[in-house]
Amino acid sequence: MFENLSHKIEKALHTLRGKGSITDINVAETMKEVRKALLDADVSYPIAKAFTDKVKSEALGRNVIQSIEPGQLMVKIVHEELTALMGGESVDINIKGNPAVVLIAGLQGSGKTTFSAKLAHHLKSKRGKRVMLAACDVYRPAAVGQLQTLGGQIGVPVFTEEGNTNPVDIASKAVREAKQTGCDVVIVDTAGRLAVDEEMMAEIALLKSELKPQETLFVVDAMTGQDAVNTAKAFNERIDYDGVVLTKLDGDTRGGAALTIRYSVEKPIKFVGVGEKMEALDVFHPDRMASRILGMGDVVSLVERAQEQYDEEEARRIQKKIIHNEYNFDDFMGQIAQIKKMGSMKDLMGMIPGMGKLTKNLDISDDAFAPIEAMIGSMTPYERQNPGCLNGSRKQRIAKGSGRNIQELNRFLKQFEETRKMMKMVSTKGGKLPMMRRK
Repeated sequence: MFENLSHKIEKALHTLRGKGSITDINVAETMKEVRKALLDADVSYPIAKAFTDKVKSEALGRNVIQSIEPGQLMVKIVHEELTALMGGESVDINIKGNPAVVLIAGLQGSGKTTFSAKLAHHLKSKRGKRVMLAACDVYRPAAVGQLQTLGGQIGVPVFTEEGNTNPVDIASKAVREAKQTGCDVVIVDTAGRLAVDEEMMAEIALLKSELKPQETLFVVDAMTGQDAVNTAKAFNERIDYDGVVLTKLDGDTRGGAALTIRYSVEKPIKFVGVGEKMEALDVFHPDRMASRILGMGDVVSLVERAQEQYDEEEARRIQKKIIHNEYNFDDFMGQIAQIKKMGSMKDLMGMIPGMGKLTKNLDISDDAFAPIEAMIGSMTPYERQNPGCLNGSRKQRIAKGSGRNIQELNRFLKQFEETRKMMKMVSTKGGKLPMMRRK
């Protein structure tokens, strides 16, 4: 996400940092390039101009020209203003109620149903809440079935009523059912349309009026660019929602919606969808997003994702196995599984400072581990637990079973052995290894 924008802003600021002296003129030239980058990212001209004018004003007000490190100070100012443009700070979802009702609104195809399930998983796994999903999209044929499938995947009940075409009635019954069964939160997935129309607005307005939800979230596809901002305005004028959810931010999006939707509708972005998996939902932090846009990475979010998978007891068990040279392929596969749960590989690498621009033009597949998983999957349980037993005939069978050649298998086995030695060296010197496992 934001790859092109990040590259262009970095380039503009790098040019400024490379100047022997900084003047009003080259600050203005740099801001002109930044403004072009924002326009290319589908930010509207008035907002792009207001942003760059503010940065220039701040720069002159802080005496950047006389500063010892003017380039660094300019980056700091741009970071601060980007953060302010996107809302300044993260805003939590309101789930206080008995039960709390969260109403989901948006256009068809924006990802409301998938987000509803992701939010349920988020509240269940990270907040310890008992959640119920209410299937109130009675128009799209596959909507109810999709929500039931996703609910089954995450272990969350889905309230449906076959034959009932009244979404207000279904939602009201779901809330009563949730109260009787002790659920903390009801997430109401509503119908969308292909465009903003009166019928759609009337229905979502009636749902909000009848349910009186603690939280109303507007879901918008970030790939629709500036149109997302216009749709957000139309919905906000009618239902006065509490926050925005940007989906598909991991796609080929220019990022204009993420940058300006907060400024345009004065409602916070609360969540962003960054993948198809149920775990691929992040709380939106404007300061962290600004850091990623400026190529500074997002180490805090990376650490948080790792900690979600971390279990100290399991780490001690694995470390003990490493010290006694008992670390095997089953342990290795377990760690691969935890890394994959953290998100897409390209997204994770983008969180590491400096890595974003290095991976800009690389096609980093989420199936990068597939060959290794195939080779380990072709081993017998005994072989996975005893790496030292792999002789020539066993290797031939494993290579054939995994669809790889013997050279690839040997290369992997060599890398695995080198990894084991490195890990043992770190462990015996008192270091702690980041072994991760979901609690």
